[in-house]
Amino acid sequence: MAVVVALGAFLMTLFGGWTAQRVTDRRHLVLGLAGGLMLGVVGLDLLPEALEAAGGTLFGVPEALLLFVGGFLFAHVVERLLAVRRAAHGVEAGDRVPQVGLTAAAAMVLHSLMDGVALGAAFQVSGGMGVTVALAVITHDFADGFNTYTITTLYGNARRKAVAMLVADAVAPVVGAGLATLFTLPEELLGAYLGFFGGALLYLAAAEILPEAHHEHPARTTLLCTVAGVAFIWLVVGLSGG
Repeated sequence: MAVVVALGAFLMTLFGGWTAQRVTDRRHLVLGLAGGLMLGVVGLDLLPEALEAAGGTLFGVPEALLLFVGGFLFAHVVERLLAVRRAAHGVEAGDRVPQVGLTAAAAMVLHSLMDGVALGAAFQVSGGMGVTVALAVITHDFADGFNTYTITTLYGNARRKAVAMLVADAVAPVVGAGLATLFTLPEELLGAYLGFFGGALLYLAAAEILPEAHHEHPARTTLLCTVAGVAFIWLVVGLSGG
């Protein structure tokens, strides 16, 4: 049953990527919406789940928050190292680093894989819990597909690479749901991953995508798209019962 439901996530992810691709003539709006979706996913979905799953503390700070900061710093360091490497080969400082986009998209694929694992595990517990998790996964996979395609192309990667990452992101929940029939990840490990991934995702949204959106077209509609992205994720979290 979980694998069948994951096929819905597969289609929703592709639809999200298709939407991002079709509105390229409104690139600033796409980036603004993508930034809002990512901010909403991090603040309203990933971080609360990470804090609940990874309940331990280290020197008075929740482990999930430490990993969240670590993920943010890791994304920053990786981008800087790649930028320095490109500069050493004569690339202009303002040019995008394609590897950053591919790395970020690969992280989105891993996240979708974990969504599938969570979906499969939920159906093992009960049908009701499975339906609740399915609602959350299928709905926010639109945002995942949208963000995967947007991030990949934002950093100068060719369309074929963006489509390849989108397809991988769409397939990942199906694979994850299948793997969940074989084993279940410890809750603490899942919480640690969510915290780290949330920090990296926040860095991309705050330091890259949103500045790019408002730099190209500092319009009120861009800001409204960002707010709409956050509101959409809030709606998804609310409908799925948190």
